[in-house]
Amino acid sequence: MNTLLTKVLLLQNTRALLCAASSLQSQVLTTQMPLGVLLTNRQYRSMPTHGIGKYRHLLPKALPKKKKDRVQAKQIKAATATEFGVFNVCVSGYDMTLVEHYSQYIHNLCNHLDIKVDESCALPTKSTEVMVMQEQGTKMYVDAVLKTHERIVQISEMKATLFPIFMEVVLKNQPEGVRLCVKQHTEADYQARFKTRPELEGLLAKIHN
Repeated sequence: MNTLLTKVLLLQNTRALLCAASSLQSQVLTTQMPLGVLLTNRQYRSMPTHGIGKYRHLLPKALPKKKKDRVQAKQIKAATATEFGVFNVCVSGYDMTLVEHYSQYIHNLCNHLDIKVDESCALPTKSTEVMVMQEQGTKMYVDAVLKTHERIVQISEMKATLFPIFMEVVLKNQPEGVRLCVKQHTEADYQARFKTRPELEGLLAKIHN
């Protein structure tokens, strides 16, 4: 009898608990939670995965940009008893492709022979007008415009014993229609690299005067 009574009591208690739980669940579903509680309850902030994907703290600090200084001419090295100073290998012609490829060939040859190349640059293109006079008349008209392209390969500290070999190879591979000139580098050659601006020079002259 005692066991039967205990079983009956347990069944009643479980039914009562189930009823209470169902009533609580229905109340929770029917009641509306405030919006502020849902937004402020952010449990993931305390998780160990917080901060994944952030990389800006790993990058080095960017230095402030400096203003570009004006390009100044370098000091010209003097020649010694065994080495040449600074000299220019000038390549010019009317065909820009030939001039460009020949200057690249000279530059690559210097790299192959361990010859120091200070810089390789292009001079402003020069235009020459070819004028022709009419057979019966005194007026002249432009028949053609020739554009001269020039490239410079600046070399320094070349050994005197290597210079004849270098010139022999360069002259043997000189293409047709391309002029080659080797001369000592001067400050006037450096200034010739830049285009003249007469209007700006005139305004500067007026300001200084």
